[in-house]
Amino acid sequence: MADDMSFNPTRDDFEALLNDSMGGRDFQEGTVVKGIVVGIEKDFAIIDVGLKTEGRVPQKEFGVDDAGKATIKVGDHVEVFLERLENALGEAVISREKAKREEAWTRLEGVYAQNVPVLGAIVGRVKGGFTVDLGGASAFLPGSQVDIRPVRDVGPLMGKEQPFAILKMDRPRGNIVVSRRAILEEARAEQRTELVSQLQEGEIREGVVKNITDYGAFVDLGGIDGLLHVTDMSWKRVNHPSQVLAVGDTVKVQIVKINPDTQRISLGMKQLQSDPWDGVEAKYPVGAKFTGRITNITDYGAFVELEAGVEGLVHVSEMSWTKKNVHPGKIVSTSQEVDVVVLDVDPSKRRVSLGLKQALANPWDSFIETHPVGSTVEGEVKNATEFGLFIGLDNDIDGMVHLSDIDWSASGEEAMARYKKGDMVKAKVLDVDVEKERISLGIKQLGGDPMSGDTYRKSQTVTVTVTEVTTGGIEVRFGEDDALMTAFIRKSDLSRDRQEQRPERFAVGDRIDAQITNIDKAARRVSMSIKSLEMAEEKEAIEQFGSSDSGASLGDILGAALRERATPKE
Repeated sequence: MADDMSFNPTRDDFEALLNDSMGGRDFQEGTVVKGIVVGIEKDFAIIDVGLKTEGRVPQKEFGVDDAGKATIKVGDHVEVFLERLENALGEAVISREKAKREEAWTRLEGVYAQNVPVLGAIVGRVKGGFTVDLGGASAFLPGSQVDIRPVRDVGPLMGKEQPFAILKMDRPRGNIVVSRRAILEEARAEQRTELVSQLQEGEIREGVVKNITDYGAFVDLGGIDGLLHVTDMSWKRVNHPSQVLAVGDTVKVQIVKINPDTQRISLGMKQLQSDPWDGVEAKYPVGAKFTGRITNITDYGAFVELEAGVEGLVHVSEMSWTKKNVHPGKIVSTSQEVDVVVLDVDPSKRRVSLGLKQALANPWDSFIETHPVGSTVEGEVKNATEFGLFIGLDNDIDGMVHLSDIDWSASGEEAMARYKKGDMVKAKVLDVDVEKERISLGIKQLGGDPMSGDTYRKSQTVTVTVTEVTTGGIEVRFGEDDALMTAFIRKSDLSRDRQEQRPERFAVGDRIDAQITNIDKAARRVSMSIKSLEMAEEKEAIEQFGSSDSGASLGDILGAALRERATPKE
């Protein structure tokens, strides 16, 4: 039976013989296997891993000594990576480097799972970062993960063994991403926590200015930085930290606040000096006058420094008596010295309200002293509005003539039409309100009021001048030049004879006699009638030259009366 198997072996027989020759070992490609060095040929180590043939591995993969000689020797037991059971030459394809890499990956996976640092060395530069050797496995170190701050020269870090944190591992793709920055931040956080625990709010320490920004300076307190804000550098206004400090300066600061959550430290320099706002109410009483310097100009006013650390605000409304709606920069300039008056002091809010115009004479007070109510002033028409005229007066102040105070008889619109911007006019001072900064003027008050007194009375005959002819009657004017009055004679009052009640028989400029039929002083209205005058004259003529039973005709009587009044009007 044995002979039959020897001369005619089956597939199963061959598998049994192969297993016997390999000692029952299970070899799989892509795994790490153990072997023994059975020989050294040139630069290769011959390693028996229990296969039909040995494998060859370059000696350099096993490392060299200080003299540069290979450290591997016959009889050494080693682990190698089995790539293929045999190649075209029938030899096993094995690798020591890949075996070391597999060992490293297995080790690093354990490290990654425990979230602990791993030692490695930066060995090369690649696009976007660096290559790190983690003891057999190659990892990628992004440029942003080298240090906490950007590093210009990585030379001192090359080849130096140091800890790294594994951020990502992908074994199928052979991808490992590490970070040196994470290790540094963790160490810094531990150090910062320890240093913060040693600090106390209110403590005074010395530090070195490391960096200056627009909003403050960072001060190194011996391993930990604190922020010295620009507002805490000095009691006086500081526009930029560089006005007070420079990088490298040693400064004495007070720890103002420590945030236990963020571990941020706020520092102060001005806190080491006496507060100039202490007793500010006594130093700057309301109503007192002081000299200060303009430090800053804004849209809403200007800041005036009264002393180092104490500034007051002059609101734009308190800058000038007469210049309204003007930007403060057109009234004062930075660094200008000005006299100001204290208007209000609020120590709790650290505010002082100042007035610039209050340090100057009030032009309305000065005006009423030199131009009391009832006096006459002269000025230029600055502006004409729908409610009156603004007249320019002394010291850049204006007075207003209301449209009702322009003319006694003409309507406001008609009276306004007589004036234009730039005209010089005279007016009477009617009222001065210093508090509201108002001066009321009147032009018509320069002449007497024709409606006052007994200048005109009912049934009085006056000579009038026609100023306008309309279909409903005629407009007339009468009186003195400085007190002219107007009246309207209706069509029915133009004549006793109905055929003569035609407005068109009159022309502008005609001078005629008419009788006042009514005077309404409250409404400032005078009613006149030519018809009433004719009827009155007729009655007077009858009484003087005849009667209805004398035998004389009405024509004869009126003819005699008219001849007596034959003198024409001028």
